[in-house]
Amino acid sequence: MYRLHCFGQSGNAFKVAFMLRALGEPFEPVFVDFFTGISRDPAWREEHNEMGEAPILEDGDLRLTQSGAILTHLANKHGRFGGATERDKLEVLRWILFDNHKFTSYFATYRFMKSFGPVQPDPVVMKFLLGRIEAAFGIVDKHLATREWMVGDGPTIADFSLSGYMFYPIEESGIDVAARWPHIGAWIERLKRVPGWVPPYEAMPGERIAPKW
Repeated sequence: MYRLHCFGQSGNAFKVAFMLRALGEPFEPVFVDFFTGISRDPAWREEHNEMGEAPILEDGDLRLTQSGAILTHLANKHGRFGGATERDKLEVLRWILFDNHKFTSYFATYRFMKSFGPVQPDPVVMKFLLGRIEAAFGIVDKHLATREWMVGDGPTIADFSLSGYMFYPIEESGIDVAARWPHIGAWIERLKRVPGWVPPYEAMPGERIAPKW
């Protein structure tokens, strides 16, 4: 059985949990107590992940980190959600790289600073991040205006990757994504109908934390 090191607030970990559930593959969730600083502990990093991050997927003797690498491994191993053709596979990779660099990166940082950061966020930094979010989300919204899925005729790991943070309560980010980007909103609703989907706080362990700011 797979073991997924994760915690409820991590959209990057949810990308993998969503994929495993869509595959119908059981997994053991291993709680990462991120908010007590465990992932900054040198001993934890030495044992689990030198990068100090979740998710971590254990697949027998194989241990993988970084959601894009994990999703790609699972798609290749199970022959699902990776793209129907070689061209599709490259397109899936293109969107995962865009997601990791921009789409998830800016949104996740903005949400963390607003809801979980130790100090009240700097308005100048938040304004900068919001501008970057608007640019990245505008690209994806336009892409989804003429198609149901990011690549091909059904969901792929590109969809799972890009949607990782889209299922959390609006109050955690303060951004009503569906209202501002309706094509992304419709896509989110389609993803909720993928067999196996449940909200992040049901899929992964850890107590829900009220937004701080």
